[in-house]
Amino acid sequence: MTMSETSQMQGNAPQASVKPSVFVDGASGTTGLGIRERLDQLGDIAVRSIDPDKRKDPAAKQALMAEVDLVILCLPDDAAKETVALIDTMGSDAPKVLDASTAFRVAPDWTYGFPELAPDQADKIRHARKVANPGCYPTGGIALLRPLVDAGLLPADYPVTINAVSGYSGGGKSMIESYENGTAPAFELYGLGLQHKHLPETQRYSNLTRRPIFVPSVGNFRQGMLVSVPLHLDTLPSKPSGADLHAVLEKRYAGSNYVKVMPLDNSAAKGGRIEPEALNESNKLELYVFANEALRQAVLVARLDNLGKGASGAAVQNMRLMLGFPDSVGLR
Repeated sequence: MTMSETSQMQGNAPQASVKPSVFVDGASGTTGLGIRERLDQLGDIAVRSIDPDKRKDPAAKQALMAEVDLVILCLPDDAAKETVALIDTMGSDAPKVLDASTAFRVAPDWTYGFPELAPDQADKIRHARKVANPGCYPTGGIALLRPLVDAGLLPADYPVTINAVSGYSGGGKSMIESYENGTAPAFELYGLGLQHKHLPETQRYSNLTRRPIFVPSVGNFRQGMLVSVPLHLDTLPSKPSGADLHAVLEKRYAGSNYVKVMPLDNSAAKGGRIEPEALNESNKLELYVFANEALRQAVLVARLDNLGKGASGAAVQNMRLMLGFPDSVGLR
């Protein structure tokens, strides 16, 4: 039995004198580096590393994983599947695993790592052996849509459209290089084949029965994200007002440490604006309702850091839940 499991059986968070141990597999990538930076700042987790010469040696990796409480996988999908298969052979020596790839986000035996998804989701994560960290775009989209579907304001088969813009840091090594060396455009749409890899989890965890249209884009800034959902209010069965939508979101996230519903903006007179970088370097997620009641239209907007609540911050939040720490402690 690992140190953190003993602490959880005793009903306590891990004590400072008995630090839980974590191995970040793939710590040289953008998400892995962000996780390591956050763990170094917190100082209450013992981070274990593997000899670089042995990082592709299954026996050496398995030996290290048998000594830690939790493994965070920051690997491509195929490599993540290989490592999970290795963990599955370890029996009682197997650590908990948190996967940051897309490999297991809709797998039936994995817990989805969005603690704010539902009132009991954080507890599910606390007790899970395997947790899939969400994608950055789905974090914003699901946060906006799931409460409205659950409340019956948005039908499960509604033809939802999701638009989003992210900083280039979420696009992988080649995209980062092209923006940082000045060869990329100032702005571009992508995923126009309508098969973006984040769509399956967005649909499933929003409780939608109709596949949404998702149009992502990337801008010439490093990090930050806006996810938006336009709505014609009179096409919804109950013909809600912007205030009705806002009230449902406020009720769902009341008391949340990291998700905040911002004041309702009936922007017909004011002309609303919002930029994507205000939450950078944080694990915060802000939700907005911009409504024009005269026109019976609204736009829902989520703002987050694609490297924070959209990746590394979310991973550390999930890791801490899985190791028995309170959800309110440890992240800004």
